[in-house]
Formats: sequence, C-alpha cells, structure tokens
Amino acid sequence: MEQRTSEKVHCLIIGSGPAGYTAAVYAARANLRPVLYQGIQPGGQLTITTEVENYPGYPDGVQGPEMMVHFEKQATRMGADIRYGLATKVDFSSRPHKVWIDEEKLIEADAVIIATGASAKWLGLESEQRLNGYGVSACAVCDGFFFRNKEVAIIGAGDTAAEEALYLSKLCTTVHMLIRSDKMRASRVMQERVQQTPNIKMYWNSQADEVLGESRVEGLRILDSKTGEKKEIPLSGFFVAIGHQPNSGIFTDFLELDEAGYIKTVPGTSRTNVDGVFAAGDVQDKIYRQAVTAAGSGCMAALDAERYLSAKGLA
Repeated sequence: MEQRTSEKVHCLIIGSGPAGYTAAVYAARANLRPVLYQGIQPGGQLTITTEVENYPGYPDGVQGPEMMVHFEKQATRMGADIRYGLATKVDFSSRPHKVWIDEEKLIEADAVIIATGASAKWLGLESEQRLNGYGVSACAVCDGFFFRNKEVAIIGAGDTAAEEALYLSKLCTTVHMLIRSDKMRASRVMQERVQQTPNIKMYWNSQADEVLGESRVEGLRILDSKTGEKKEIPLSGFFVAIGHQPNSGIFTDFLELDEAGYIKTVPGTSRTNVDGVFAAGDVQDKIYRQAVTAAGSGCMAALDAERYLSAKGLA
C-alpha cells in the first residue's frame, strides 16, 4: 500500500451520524481538536430517512438529511475539523493509533472514536431502493407512526422482526408478515405473541417479489416460494427487518466483536478492549438503534476520550 501523506491528530472520529457528530461537539468543546472523517455516507442512515418526529427538540419534526446538516454545522461551529474520506485500514497494536483514509493518507491519533454505524440489510429489489423513504423502511420504531390506521407489510423472521411487527400492530389496521421459510427464528415467546395478535397476518414460505408504486408504496407482490404463485396486496408501507450489518470490518484484527460483528464496549462506557479506542452509536448498539441513543453514546465517547487523554497527560 503506497502511503502518500501522514498527519498526527489528537482525537480522531470515524463516522458522521448522530454519534460521530455529537462526539465531535463534545470533543471540540473540551479542546481536543477533533478531526472527523465522514465516511462513505456523510450523515449516516438518517440521510436516507425522510421525516423524523421522535428526536427531542424538533416539535414539528425534521427531515433526516436536514437534521444531519444541523449536527454538522454545530460540530463545525464548536471547532471540529470535518472532512470527507473513508477509513479503510487501522493498526491499533501500538500508540499512537494508526488509521488510513482512502487507502493513502495515514492519520496517527492519541484517541480514536469509532462511530461507523450499521447498515440495514436489504432484499436487493430495485423497487425497494427506489421507494426507500417513500413507504419502504428498515425501522418500524422510527417510521411506523406515519402509517397509523393503514395496512403495511414486514419481512423477517427473527426477534427484531417480531418486535417490529408487534409494534406496527398497535398502529396499523393490518400487518402482513412475510416469513421466507416455513419457520421463524424468533424466540418461542415472540413467535407466540405474533401469532396471537389478530391483525398480524402470517405468510409462510413467502418472498417479496416487487414493491408496487411509482412515487410511493402502493402495494406488494408476494411470491409463494413453494407453489410459485404470486399475488398482490394493496398497502402503504413495507418494512424490511432481515437484520443489520455493523460497519466494523476493518477493526476485526484489533477489537473484540460479538458474534454479529458489533464492537464490544465495557458496560456503562464507550471503552473498547484497546486503550484509547472508543465506540459509539449503532456500530456497538444492536438493541436500540435510535438517533437519540446514538447521540447519547457519542457524548459518552467524547467524555471517555477526554478522561483518557487527561490521565495520559495528553489533554
């Protein structure tokens, strides 16, 4: 790998969703002179979210991309150095920690805050991507409110899919739940709850063949994988709940990850198993995955980094 340039920074933040930007605000206010690289999707998952109504401080709601612009502006005003670029390799075996940006620039950092987030897994349908944010969603808790008293569908078979189906059942008239095999992966208690909920209609051995609609979701074409039969159902929302993939691949040689790839942190902190490396947001949170919890953990990471650097005599 050809190394063209290198730079030494005090506090490096990787990622630019609510966790990364909040960490930048707090780190800048603590005079840690943070440098933040925005990654492949500046603003994170919220940039593909339309209306956000559950983030405190926005009484009339806000568009996801607009909210991330506000976060970025605040971090910049506090003095954070916000840059375009993707972390492509790390070496946490010695201090200062080394992070390569876009495979060519080496950053050496006294403290590193990882806020690379997680990416929703998608089915790979063209219509699913085209209507993402226009009735297609990967987060029922985020977007279910917009489908009150409407029909929706959800695809997935695990505990998260079951929880989201139950959540939607309290808001929507009917929840069509597609299970791609003949059994669910969810725990027995969650399966029982779903199957005992009268307005959740189960479809076994069923695939989403096509999301219907031009500018908004208007229906779903379902394929029965056993019989090959296809049928269309009119609905207003389609939720994909087949899992998330934490963006932690470049850290596997140095950080402890759980079985799903989420970075492990010391409970109640943002500390990882490597001294001076902290993790915040969805890359270490597979339970809540909300903008407000990500922001809170970004605050924690900056405070933990400040304490670490002070203890080392570096702050």
